[in-house]
Amino acid sequence: MVFGWQSPSGCLSVDWHYYGSSTKNFVPYYKRANFRKSLGMGTTRPNGSLYTKIEGAVAHIEFGHPASNSFVMELLDRLASEIQQISENKEVKLIVLKSEGDRAFCAGASFDELVQIATLEEGKRFFGGFAKVINAMRKSNIPIIGRIQGKAVGGGVGLISACDYVLATEHASVRLSEISIGIAPLVIAPAVERKIGKAAIAELAFSPTEWKNAYWARDKGLFSKVYDNIKELDKELDFFTSQLAKYERPALEAMTKVLWEGTEHWDSLLETRAEMSGKLGLSPETKNILERIKKKT
Repeated sequence: MVFGWQSPSGCLSVDWHYYGSSTKNFVPYYKRANFRKSLGMGTTRPNGSLYTKIEGAVAHIEFGHPASNSFVMELLDRLASEIQQISENKEVKLIVLKSEGDRAFCAGASFDELVQIATLEEGKRFFGGFAKVINAMRKSNIPIIGRIQGKAVGGGVGLISACDYVLATEHASVRLSEISIGIAPLVIAPAVERKIGKAAIAELAFSPTEWKNAYWARDKGLFSKVYDNIKELDKELDFFTSQLAKYERPALEAMTKVLWEGTEHWDSLLETRAEMSGKLGLSPETKNILERIKKKT
C-alpha cells in the first residue's frame, strides 16, 4: 500500500447517514502541489466518511476523504466490518465499492501512521488494515463490483484487486510505490497477483515511480472494462448492476465462492505478510528514508 495522506476516522451506517470526526491534516510531503495534482483530489469535505446505501438488492459502499480518499487504520477496520455485515444481508445480492469525487480512487494508507510506528506490534497492526479489508472482500457471500473513477496507489490497488468485477475510466492509472520508501506491497500482493499474475505484479512493484494506465490494467485482468469518462462508466454500472441483481442470490453466491477457491489460507498468510511489512517499516533504512521525506517539507 502507498502511504499518501492521513484520512479521518469515520463511522458506518446504512442509508446515507453521515458520521465522522476530524483528524490531522495531510502528510506534509504529499501536500506538494505536483503530487496532489498527479493523483487528483476528491471531495473537499474536511472530514472523511464512509457511507452505505442500499437500493433494492444492490448495496453501494462509498468511502471518501479530501486527501485523495486515503485511509487510517480505524476506517479500514470499519470498512471490513461493513462489507462483512452487508454480505450477510439476505436481501442484498451484490455490493458496489466506490469512492467519493471525480478524481483519485484511493491513495492508500496513512503516511502519518506509518512514521509513528515504534514497535513490531504497531507495525503489524498498521499493515494489517488492508489485510482485514481484503479478507472481508474475499469472504463476501456476494460479488463485489468495483467502480474506479481515477488513480489508485498501493492499498488502493489492493482494494481493486479484491473486487470480483471492475469497471473503470481511462483515468484510472495504478501504481505500487512501496519499494521507493523502503517497504514492499507484501500484504496486497496475493490479491494483486491473483488478478494479474506474478510477472505483472513484478512489473508494478519494481517500477514504484511509474504509473500504469487503465488499458494496461485491463489487459492484465485488473479491470474488466474501461470507459472514456465517469458518465459512461456510471451509465454502464447502473445497467450492469440492475441486470446482475435480477439473478438468484444462490447462483451469485456459488460463483463468488468459486472465484476465491484456493485462498482459504489467506487469514494466516496476510497476517504473516503484515508482520513482515512491520519489520521493514521499523528498519533503520526505512526510518532514514521517512525522516528525509519529512525534512523536505
